[in-house]
Amino acid sequence: MPSRQTALALLLCAAALAASGCHKRVAQAAPPAPAPAAESAPQPMPPPEIRNETPPEKPATPPTPPPAVLTVPPPKPQPAKPKTPPPDPTPKPAPPQITPRLSPEEEAAAQRRAYEGINTAEKNLQVAYGKQLNDAQRDLVEKIRAFLGQSREAMRAADWVRARNLAEKAQILSVELVNSL
Repeated sequence: MPSRQTALALLLCAAALAASGCHKRVAQAAPPAPAPAAESAPQPMPPPEIRNETPPEKPATPPTPPPAVLTVPPPKPQPAKPKTPPPDPTPKPAPPQITPRLSPEEEAAAQRRAYEGINTAEKNLQVAYGKQLNDAQRDLVEKIRAFLGQSREAMRAADWVRARNLAEKAQILSVELVNSL
């Protein structure tokens, strides 16, 4: 029996060494050896006349399990990084602006209303300067400035309808700002 205990102790030491090593290495024991057929399945007893009266011989030493085999699994594949398409060297042209055809009188009226809206919004902003504003009022001021800037850009592009609409939005918000003060 000491040889079986020695084999068991060696197997436990090998398992402890494998467990304490690199995490990528996995210790796997070989599958157990198949038991002899005589031990695994009961054999029918031969009739008494054929039976040998001497008991069957048992092997002197039990079979020892094969030593543990250390296997290293292949490295895990790294997830593929998404490929970003190369930037397009040619910039896309700006989409065309569709503007209505205005008669000279309509264009002059749009210009006049755009300038009036911008002037009114700027005057109302001047009223708010120097006053303590809350968050909502500061947000209104930023929106008014944005609309005024967009209106001026539309004026430079001679898009008078758009300039008038943006100036009117700025004017409406500036009136709301003055009323909230």
